[in-house]
Amino acid sequence: MMKDLLMSIAKSLVDHPDQVEAKEIGGEKATVLELKVADGDRGKIIGKEGRIIKAIRIIINSASAKLDKRATVEIVE
Repeated sequence: MMKDLLMSIAKSLVDHPDQVEAKEIGGEKATVLELKVADGDRGKIIGKEGRIIKAIRIIINSASAKLDKRATVEIVE
């Protein structure tokens, strides 16, 4: 569920939505979501001073709190 949310947010922000990939690494209480985008789109996901990725992390964290879990989003190259 978190992976789908992250994918839909990321695809709407980038120029190459076909190159967006997300991998979910789950644990009992915490989940790590790894987001991979095209090189030219990385700046669009991060945003000025990291504002966009911070907002994405807040949305994912809020959605995962409803499921009594913690989720973190990392951008991988």
